[in-house]
Amino acid sequence: MLILLAVVIGVLFATGVYLLFRRSTVRLIIGLALLGHAANLFLFTMGGIRPGIVPIVGAGPVEQMVDPVPQALILTAIVIGFGIQAFALILSYRAHEEVGTDDLDQMKSTDVT
Repeated sequence: MLILLAVVIGVLFATGVYLLFRRSTVRLIIGLALLGHAANLFLFTMGGIRPGIVPIVGAGPVEQMVDPVPQALILTAIVIGFGIQAFALILSYRAHEEVGTDDLDQMKSTDVT
């Protein structure tokens, strides 16, 4: 299971870096999203994948409870990442309306005429 997750993390990271090097703003945003998902999956994997009980007081022995901190960090990162991606997509859409392209090389001027 850990080998499969390591491969998935590597593929997500490599695909994200590949998309970051493309000149399209939409591909850049998707690449950043994939890098974020790879980091979240890495944190989840490093938190330990093991069966356990929910960490609620009085639910059972403490030794069998899973650590809730990585899950809370990942959930927070997902919410923040979603907000940033939504903002970046809207910003990219507006830039495409103003300039007429989403290619970063063709966006020469930031002045609106």
